[in-house]
Amino acid sequence: MRTRVARHLVGRTGELDLLLAAVAAGRDVLLEGPPGTSKSTLLRSITAEWGIPLVFVEGNADLTPTRLVGHHDPARVLREDYSPENFVPGPLVEAMRSGGFLYVEEFNRAPEDTLNTLLTAMAERRITVPRVGTVEAAASFRVIASMNPYDTIGTTRLSTSVHDRLCRLAIGYQDAEAERGIVARRTGLGSPRLVADAVALTRATREREDLRQGSSVRGAIDVALVAAQLAAIREVPLPDDPSVAPPRGLPEEYTAVVLDAMLLALSGRVFLDETLETTPERVLREIWEDHFLLSPAAAEPG
Repeated sequence: MRTRVARHLVGRTGELDLLLAAVAAGRDVLLEGPPGTSKSTLLRSITAEWGIPLVFVEGNADLTPTRLVGHHDPARVLREDYSPENFVPGPLVEAMRSGGFLYVEEFNRAPEDTLNTLLTAMAERRITVPRVGTVEAAASFRVIASMNPYDTIGTTRLSTSVHDRLCRLAIGYQDAEAERGIVARRTGLGSPRLVADAVALTRATREREDLRQGSSVRGAIDVALVAAQLAAIREVPLPDDPSVAPPRGLPEEYTAVVLDAMLLALSGRVFLDETLETTPERVLREIWEDHFLLSPAAAEPG
């Protein structure tokens, strides 16, 4: 099964092995890493191969225990009174009954009483629903939580009892080669030069001291797709250079297309250091200048 799951991924073999081992051992897992690091892709690939549902829920202040567990249909309650038949399952009950993975994104943004409900399900593999009875978890039910360790605004500090119930898998950004592979696969573009530029520009946002958080590879995908369409609109040919080395001497109309696509795709995905007086557009333009105007020329072979 590992080989079949891996076909859906670019890289991530180590993380895949660890995640497969944890869920096969019956463990619930916390995936810790920034957005856009293949967490959802890993889970979708595994659940698709296992033939079980992936039930998604976003952790936020609105995720109350009632929303998580489920509720009785008010109209039917008025007609029939409370009964198991008019209970509408929430994502937790749905995942428990179907033996699916309950994927709680932004886990540390959920209210504490919601986390306690999840703890009960993880610890006992059953929950008691008023006027419904006991809901037993199917054997393949797992809770998979995710959180971004670099974003602490509006989050809840997880208690030791929560951490004690979860195996933790840290997932970081992949290397440049893997990200170029992801962008090439997701976009289907036949211009290695554009793919390489989109990836390099996006990766540079993660290295800036004036940015609290840069963009994930999703930003590179959008830069490449938007640039390709913008080039077609402006009738600008994309370079057919297969090299992924730092660029030198590319046509100005091409680099202008990339700049406009970059500003559109990345300006909402980067987060400034609030102590500095600058703008996302200014920072991104500096990154573009560093890449296209200041990058050292590639060394001659030999």
